[in-house]
Amino acid sequence: MSSLFLRTLRDDPADAEVPSHRLLVRAGYIRRAAPGGFSWLPLGFRVFRNVECIVREEMDAMGAQEVHFPSLLPKEPYEATGRWTEYGDNLFRLKDRRGIDHLLGPTHEEMFTLLVKDLYSSYKDLPLSLYQIQTKFRDEARPRAGLLRGREFTMKDSYSFDVDDAGLDKSYAAHRDAYIRIFDRLGLEYAIVSAMSGAMGGSKSEEFLHPTAIGEDTFVRSPGGYAANVEAVTTVVPDEVPLDGLPEAHVEDTPDTPTIETLVAVAQQMFPDAGYTAASTLKNVVVTLVHPDGTREPLAVGLPGNREVDAKRLEAQVAPAEVEPFAEFDEHPALVKGYIGPQVLGADSESGIRYLVDPRVVSGTRWITGANQPGKHVFDLVAGRDFTWDGVIEAAEVLAGDPAPDGSGPLELARGVEMGHIFQLGRKYAAALGLQVLDENGKLVTVTMGSYGIGVSRAVAAIAESTHDELGLVWPREVAPADVHVVATGKDPGIFEAAGTLAQELVAAGLTVLYDDRPKVSPGVKFKDAELLGMPTIVTVGRGLAEGVLELRDRRTGEREEIPVDGAAACILAAVGK
Repeated sequence: MSSLFLRTLRDDPADAEVPSHRLLVRAGYIRRAAPGGFSWLPLGFRVFRNVECIVREEMDAMGAQEVHFPSLLPKEPYEATGRWTEYGDNLFRLKDRRGIDHLLGPTHEEMFTLLVKDLYSSYKDLPLSLYQIQTKFRDEARPRAGLLRGREFTMKDSYSFDVDDAGLDKSYAAHRDAYIRIFDRLGLEYAIVSAMSGAMGGSKSEEFLHPTAIGEDTFVRSPGGYAANVEAVTTVVPDEVPLDGLPEAHVEDTPDTPTIETLVAVAQQMFPDAGYTAASTLKNVVVTLVHPDGTREPLAVGLPGNREVDAKRLEAQVAPAEVEPFAEFDEHPALVKGYIGPQVLGADSESGIRYLVDPRVVSGTRWITGANQPGKHVFDLVAGRDFTWDGVIEAAEVLAGDPAPDGSGPLELARGVEMGHIFQLGRKYAAALGLQVLDENGKLVTVTMGSYGIGVSRAVAAIAESTHDELGLVWPREVAPADVHVVATGKDPGIFEAAGTLAQELVAAGLTVLYDDRPKVSPGVKFKDAELLGMPTIVTVGRGLAEGVLELRDRRTGEREEIPVDGAAACILAAVGK
């Protein structure tokens, strides 16, 4: 450590929001280079490479072959698949000196597809799985949380190529199993959840989420094993209600009721026996969709009043369009703010605004909703009789206790960080870029693909996030920058001689060792640094040396024991499982 490029900090960096960011900077593992971009220092890069090694070993073991693409990519392939436009502002676009458009790669489906197209033409060449571990770039509007959400990050992305869907199923399963082995080896708790494919396209999609309170993703679980990202949750649709015998709709004066809470209070006063709640009301929310070509389209979403529109669920449903608040009320006089009802909504209506409703709005359901007049609401407005809609959308927030779509019990909500995502892409990219092979009958068929990503740099942060304690980092042995941290304390040259000899013995036995040989640093500072840096095993060579003992400490459990100097290396090897 006397020559290691390392400077530990006692104070948290001002811009750090989460523990992993604070500790990785304080421990001298990373250093901010720019918003959303970090430099790896020696100890941090050791952790990074250990994570990378685990990922590489498991990908190789499943039969995938490693390649490597440039980060600077041509525009044309991304234009062919539509993603030059669909990626929107998240894409780093630039021109070279000749004025030709390029991009910094956010992901590489197009390049993998073209590479295989260039070299393979027969079903005999498939199945094939290729992968790379490489830097990616996305122009995040608000990079934050250190390595968890940056503009520049390292990712393992792999792609499978098969002749048919049955082959894709096998490739998908092989990658899924490899991911389970990877995250088990990394020591990360994870949940495998159904997910939306988003801009990636494709059909089947699953995320590997690390449950943590600081996670940006919400997911749900049921007692019976259902798990899904909140964007992918489907609503249990109620049965339709016969229209015969239902009461007629009636408009009531409801002054000063622009919110659901005020409306329910008035409705309960007017009809105390009706049992009205927020779920009895139909809220109609208007937003503006901004399509990739810049076109702006108003969209109305109808949902029960006890739920808010979930921005992520809505965005997932309307992608690649982006969602903005609706402000053009002057252009749509039929919309009365705070009192919007479905009677004026729909593509064929007076407003011409497309109207999509929550799946719970089925024929025969009765609602209290806006009467499109200030201070007035309509009661007993019946879906399918008094109003219609243009389609259904899953945009309402999911609430704890909602039934799981598969009938496996009530849902609970949790937060998580996305660590991996696997997709069955199908033929979207192969068709757009002309990747075909001759099948066994000599007929040209379009190849079917899968895409599989793991956040390598993000995994470093997630591990730090899940294993730290109040003293500092606590690395699992498989990713720690060193197996053992040997700390020499005191001024006696004999202590440093014994500590140096022990460190050499451990290295000779195959361990990686961080040796604190700093001669004029106090024991207190050395101990604090050892706790902050987080090696799984700490050995202190100090005052006990005169009595023939050293202190062996397990950083993960806090357990300490004295071990004899004679045979210390063997004791330490046994403690670390070597």
